[in-house]
This record gives sequence, structure tokens and C-alpha cells, in this order.
Amino acid sequence: MSIPEEKAALRRTMLDALKRVTPTERADAGRQMLAHLRSQAVWTQARTVLLYVPMPSEPDLWPLLGEALVAGKTVGLPSYDRARKEYCARAIQDLRGLAPGHVGVLEPALGCAEIPLNQLDFVLVPGVAYDPLGCRLGRGKGYYDRLLARIPGHTCGTAFGWQIVTEVPWEPHDVRLKSLLTPFSWEAMPVRETG
Repeated sequence: MSIPEEKAALRRTMLDALKRVTPTERADAGRQMLAHLRSQAVWTQARTVLLYVPMPSEPDLWPLLGEALVAGKTVGLPSYDRARKEYCARAIQDLRGLAPGHVGVLEPALGCAEIPLNQLDFVLVPGVAYDPLGCRLGRGKGYYDRLLARIPGHTCGTAFGWQIVTEVPWEPHDVRLKSLLTPFSWEAMPVRETG
């Protein structure tokens, strides 16, 4: 089986499992994950962060957006730039004015200022599956990998504990993460060569 075929098979399995997550499981996981994140220096010291609006099948990390704004952080969300056909980071000032974007997920309005990606200190990254080396399986379009490839700051995947598998099929264009946040822990990924 080729790597793309392996990815597709794992993605199907994990997306099916995500559909079965209950609202209670989602809320509980989000609360536990936020408690772990709040104690990490890489988060507390970050001044410019890129978060994301969680989909209904992902841990509920929505409260983090408001908390980060109250803490005085510059907060960005991914925003699809149709002209460039890629995602960028746009700053938000509050939680109003978000509208369904490119794939139906809430995004900042196009009038919101773009944040240069090299200014991001910390990035939370959604995914479908992860492994202990920081490999991430997304939803299959490659949008996040293309975005992450341009971000030098700290990248942190978010997952229910069962989304961590022994090995995620990996290709050279895939971007490895620097840490992983689950309801059970915050884990820094081992330093490794890419490729």
C-alpha cells in the first residue's frame, strides 16, 4: 500500500471515530486540555498566537480565544486567501465578526489585519491523528501543512488521547509538530531531523 493510501485508510478510521464523540466527551477533553496548556511557559510567554475554531468533532478549545484576548495576546485565526489559494493568519479583536469561511469553519473577516507568519510565537494545530514523533495526519487537503511550513514558531497539535497512533504515514512535505496537547498531558516532541 502506498503512503497516500495508508493515509487515506487511517483518515477514514479516525474520522469515523470522531463522529462518535459525544458533546460531554468533547467538553471534558477541552477543559482538561486547557488546564494543561495554561501551565506551559511556551503558552504563557507567547505574545502572538494562532488558534483555530474547533469543529464539532474536535475538543472544545473555544474558551481559549477569549482568554488569550483578555490576556493581551495578539490572536489570529486561519483565514483562506482566495487570491493566493492558501491560508494566512488574520488578527481578531473579539469574537464578533467571524463568518463561515472556505470550508465552512468560522474565520476572521477579510478586513482583519494579516499577521506575518514569522511573528507567531505559538500555533495550535487541529488534526485527525498524530504519532509520538510529531507527525500529524490532517483532513487531506494539505492546507495546514502548507501554512505550517511557513511558521517558525512553536506548533502544538491537539488531540483526544485515542488519536495518538503508533505511526502516522509521513511524506517529506508533511510538517512535524513541536508538541502535542491531549486531555492527559502536554508532550514535547523529540528533536529530530526532518525528512
